[in-house]
Amino acid sequence: MKTRFYIFAFIALNHLHAFAQFNLSGTVVDENNAPIVEALVTLTPIGYKTSTDFNGDFNFPHLKKGTYTLKISAFGYSSLTKEVYVDVQLRRQEYQLRVNKEELNVIELTEEKENDFGRATLDFVEGTAIYAGKKSEVVLLEDIQANLATNNSRQIYAKVAGLNIWESDGAGIQLGIGGRGLNPNRVSNFNTRQNGYDISADALGYPESYYSPATEAIERIEIVRGAASLQYGTQFGGFVNFKLREGPVDKPFEFTSRQTLGSFGLFNSFNSIGGSANRFRYYGFYQFKTGNGWRPNSQFDVQNAHLNLQYDITDRLKIGVEYTHMYYLAQQPGGLSDAMFQQDPRQSIRERNWFQVRWNLASLKADYKINANTNANLMLFGLIAGRDALGFLGKITRVDPGIERNLLMDKYQNFGAELRVLHSYSFLNNPSTFLIGTRYYNGFTNRKQGLGNDGSGPDFYYLHPNDLEHSEYDFPSQNLAIFTENIFHLNSKLSVTPGLRFEYINTNADGYYNNIQYDLAGNEIYRERVEDNRTNSRAFVLAGIGMSYKPKDNKEFYANISQNYRSINFNDMRIVNPNYRVDPNLKDEKGFSADIGFRGTAGKYFSFDVTGFMIYYNDRIGQVLKTDSLLFSTYRLRTNVADSRNIGIEAYAELNILPILGYQKQNQALNIYT
Repeated sequence: MKTRFYIFAFIALNHLHAFAQFNLSGTVVDENNAPIVEALVTLTPIGYKTSTDFNGDFNFPHLKKGTYTLKISAFGYSSLTKEVYVDVQLRRQEYQLRVNKEELNVIELTEEKENDFGRATLDFVEGTAIYAGKKSEVVLLEDIQANLATNNSRQIYAKVAGLNIWESDGAGIQLGIGGRGLNPNRVSNFNTRQNGYDISADALGYPESYYSPATEAIERIEIVRGAASLQYGTQFGGFVNFKLREGPVDKPFEFTSRQTLGSFGLFNSFNSIGGSANRFRYYGFYQFKTGNGWRPNSQFDVQNAHLNLQYDITDRLKIGVEYTHMYYLAQQPGGLSDAMFQQDPRQSIRERNWFQVRWNLASLKADYKINANTNANLMLFGLIAGRDALGFLGKITRVDPGIERNLLMDKYQNFGAELRVLHSYSFLNNPSTFLIGTRYYNGFTNRKQGLGNDGSGPDFYYLHPNDLEHSEYDFPSQNLAIFTENIFHLNSKLSVTPGLRFEYINTNADGYYNNIQYDLAGNEIYRERVEDNRTNSRAFVLAGIGMSYKPKDNKEFYANISQNYRSINFNDMRIVNPNYRVDPNLKDEKGFSADIGFRGTAGKYFSFDVTGFMIYYNDRIGQVLKTDSLLFSTYRLRTNVADSRNIGIEAYAELNILPILGYQKQNQALNIYT
């Protein structure tokens, strides 16, 4: 009953609109009175931003009476800054921008661009999402110095404090990042998305991502920490979104081609096209990457392709469709014991282990401007994918005996829909923003494990496909979520953002596994087939609240706390491996995340962000080393290890030292960051 009361009270507060409010609207035109499309319009000191539509119109609703500074900028035009007084007598005005007459070269164009140091934060409201009071970072790929051809994570994420980066290959095939002490393996502790839709194997049952977008095609990477759980799902790590390029808006065709050569046979070819015509916009790329790797038996081939088509049906309705395909084949050199690593870290005693991934993503997106105050976004998405692992699973201290290899094959078929509505209104004579959304997700994983052939090549087929030696499972899952957040501006500097999320999760396991016992020499001595059918349904409500205080436009204090939840992964519970076992009584993980921090800039020369955080993690799943009571062999057991607390400080600072030395030439900088 208390939960229902809080939900109804929260919704009721969002509909108290009976207070004075004013609008600031206008039209942006050029010297020939033609409308300027997609001009950026900023209103300070409240920090509101919007863009003009196809008629050159813009609107800021629900403003308090008073004086504001209006700044309008557009590519190819001189910026306009003007003070406006907002009251009931204010009429719609026309703002004219003059064409920038100067012939600027590529470097000089950056005079209109602020120095973001290659790193920024998300605005309070972006699209139909709310980020007020949250710890967020944006990696701007155009402004960083990094090896994009190899997706070098240490360079790309260098300015994001608190990340653990795990590089499992030298070519950036597989991304591995984790935040605040959480496991970085395949980004499994983040809700990982591309252009707003899921890209992981199964967001509920198997949240690991075997697909990593080509960094050369990424415009920016958006990262939100634990407080993202209310809008994007319950992961403790938070949210990562790869926003891909969408092609130029000012030319009908553009072609880019980059060819990269590197050590150990590395060759990377990236080719893209993009452009726009009237209301149509397109972008696509194809990437091919191959190499031999630093160690023997580590060759790889990668192909990655993407197509994005967008069409503005009307000034209020825009649609877009995307398709992404990725395939890679990699030979795996196997691990090393400590003694082997000390002897020769480049050695490999596995030459028959292979890994293969096929990934197909598709999405359909529609953005609809219901009225001047309300926007809606609908996203439909799906995944058809698979990954195959073939090789000898014995301990790395054992030489591969050349017998039949183990073959593990996964197939993923997922689809979902997410609807968001964002509404601006006035509350207590201050502008407020209300978000409500719903999400449905259906995941399906088929996992098989049996014997493959005894050859040495990438031959991914079973010897007995109708009677597998180890296991076969289907893992269907469903998820329904309803979420809401609201920014309450208490005054021009202080805002509070509460939120709620309702989750229903249903996970199932249907299949069989063979219980196999081995002697100390690795020989099979016992086998029993076990039929397995389980269902687990649960529903719960998560709550959170954030706060932001801006004493000045370029400085902000922020704090938030939100609950987190991570369901157990049924499809990871039955891998037949003599070195690895899973507790059949695994429980879901629960807890919360909290942040408090201060961020901002000082002029155009200094940027900083300092955050204190805590993750309160109950029933955390981990691995412990056990000894079999009958065979006296050691194995790793995956179980609920304990409760944990991750407490720490993330600090980032960057300084352009040239002005300190008295050298302030435009477009030149010498930055030091830590």
